[in-house]
Amino acid sequence: MWRSEMSWVFVFVAMLVLAMGAPPVFAQNVLQAKKVDTGPKLDGTVDPAWGQAKPLKVRVMGGANLPGGGTEVTLQSLYTTDTIYFLVQYKDPTMSVRRGPFQKQADGSWIKLKDPNDKGGDNNLYYEDKFGMIWAIKSPTFEQAGCFAGCHAGEAGKPYGNKYLPAGELADMWHLKGVRTGPVGQIDDQYLDDTKYDKEKSPNAGRKNDKKDAGGYVDNTLVAGKPQWALPGNKAAGTYWILDTEKVPFDDSKYKAGDEVPGIIIAPFTGDRGDISLAQKWESGVWTYEFSRNLRTGSPTDVQFEDLKRKYAFGVAVFENAQVRHAFNAGVLHLVFE
Repeated sequence: MWRSEMSWVFVFVAMLVLAMGAPPVFAQNVLQAKKVDTGPKLDGTVDPAWGQAKPLKVRVMGGANLPGGGTEVTLQSLYTTDTIYFLVQYKDPTMSVRRGPFQKQADGSWIKLKDPNDKGGDNNLYYEDKFGMIWAIKSPTFEQAGCFAGCHAGEAGKPYGNKYLPAGELADMWHLKGVRTGPVGQIDDQYLDDTKYDKEKSPNAGRKNDKKDAGGYVDNTLVAGKPQWALPGNKAAGTYWILDTEKVPFDDSKYKAGDEVPGIIIAPFTGDRGDISLAQKWESGVWTYEFSRNLRTGSPTDVQFEDLKRKYAFGVAVFENAQVRHAFNAGVLHLVFE
């Protein structure tokens, strides 16, 4: 959550919820997973299988760059004997992919494009679209207040706040990054614990990454004032990421003033951090995400969908070309299995 007049209103509401105890679960807050024999193909196209899944519409508010600060997210879910599937759709007026590129200047030098209003970790101009889900693993506070359990707006150290849970609590974070993980067909699997902010020891507070064996994303860097890596054929950016398997040494002679080179190099995660598969598609102002994960992964930092009779508390967030200023849902959402 970020510091704004709207976010403080929601924080106040969350405090009331915590004081009153867990609210009742209303039908409009419940996403029902429908059992199917065969799961849908993950290709960003809504195939007929999704017609069996009842949609849940969730309003998210308080985000940067979205019209009026919000949008409506439609969620659907299917599951088989071993896998759960999700379909997420929402309106987003722009497909934001121009994440921190390098640009050649008239004098031949190269600069990394930056948001002039970014005072550190608050880029809302040269970034990417993202979508997030947080699942309670062991978090009574989250089950009562939803995402507010982990949001600390305006806290010392970062003007937009930190994320961490009360002592001993744990949540699973699914962080879809439109440039860094979407093109390789994955959602970044992370988690949230009770670590408080410390500038030196824990600058990300409770936000942690699941373990990986290999892969992921790294910054393209300036070496001797020029980008180190380029797209195949040293093409100017139209694509704003470089696949690690396709990166080539940079050749300055191939570029003219105004041309851009991607600022990020990406590869699929292997291991625990890469166990959520994704297909993403932006068309006519709407994002469509299809993703899946095994019901059970065995990882202590993953929510385990092993008891099909219980409710699983979760929350959602939408980032429209925003590093941290996301739109979020008020209260708690629940997943139930048919």
